[in-house]
This record gives sequence, C-alpha cells and structure tokens, in this order.
Amino acid sequence: MSTEINIPNLASLEYFPYINDSGQLPERFQGKIGVYAIFGQAKVLQFVGYSRDVYLSLKQHLVRQPQQCYWVKVQTIERPSRTVLENIENAWIAENGNIPLGNGNNKEQWTQPIDVKPLMTAEEQAKYQHPGNDELAQMKIIKNIARRVEAEILAVLKDRGLQEQFRFNPKLKEEGLLDLK
Repeated sequence: MSTEINIPNLASLEYFPYINDSGQLPERFQGKIGVYAIFGQAKVLQFVGYSRDVYLSLKQHLVRQPQQCYWVKVQTIERPSRTVLENIENAWIAENGNIPLGNGNNKEQWTQPIDVKPLMTAEEQAKYQHPGNDELAQMKIIKNIARRVEAEILAVLKDRGLQEQFRFNPKLKEEGLLDLK
C-alpha cells in the first residue's frame, strides 16, 4: 500500500467561513479525516493541524482561539494515515513561508485545554490564596473562575453569530481547565 498522495497547494483550496451565515460551523467536515488550515479575519494563516474528525477539532480551536478563527481550508482523506496527514501539514506550513503562530510558540493555546488560572482577576487570586482555604474551597473558586471564562468565550462567539450550543467538560472545570465535552 502506498502512502503517496497529491498534496494540494494551500493557496488553491477554497476558503470556508468558520461560522456561516446560519451561525453554524462547516458541518460537511463532521466525521472527516483531514488536514485543515485556520485563518484570521484578514485571511492570514494562524494554525495548521490534522484530525480524525476535522469538525470536532474546529470546534475545539474556536473556543480556545475565538479571535483567530474566521476562515478554514480543508483537505480530507479517505483512510487515516498519520504520514499522509503530516506530509500535507508540513507542505502547507512550508508553502506559507513561515511557521504560523499557532504552530510555533503558541501551539499549546491551540491544542491544549484552556488553563483558567493565569486568567484570574486580582480579586479571584486573593480569594484563591486566602490562608483559611482548604482544597475543596480552592476547587470551588477555580470552578467559578472556569465558569466566568467559559461565559466570556461563549459571549464572544455569540457576538460572532454562533448559533451552535457548546458544552464544556464539567470535570475539567474543577481542575481549572476548559475543554469541550
């Protein structure tokens, strides 16, 4: 079996709006294996990744980086092959001429759950670090911070016209992390 595939030029692929006129993400990529390139509002490449379900990955990236996800280009493949996916990803990054911010130093912001601890307000930090707090009290404070950050993200997405409902993993909130369920 060959893993050879014609790698399309990123420039030749069609831009899809991240959130369409109906407020939906591109459902055509639901359950599809492929490589995707995410662009900002001015169509500057922000991140290149690959996934066994492009649609689910696009949802995750949207909540993690709502200000950077405006356009997407996708190349799907029929059979999962990490080699093929990585080859396309690398070719697109090379074609771009420089490493997109999301594939460089900021990769964790695109690929890992949101850590709400660095997003604490001064008041929240004071509550969290209060000497009388036990572990349970700190967990409740962190969970409330996670809820606040979640509400802020959902408000930004609503302002962008998103109509889809996103559900965050409630167990992760206790750890101060936000990720879709």
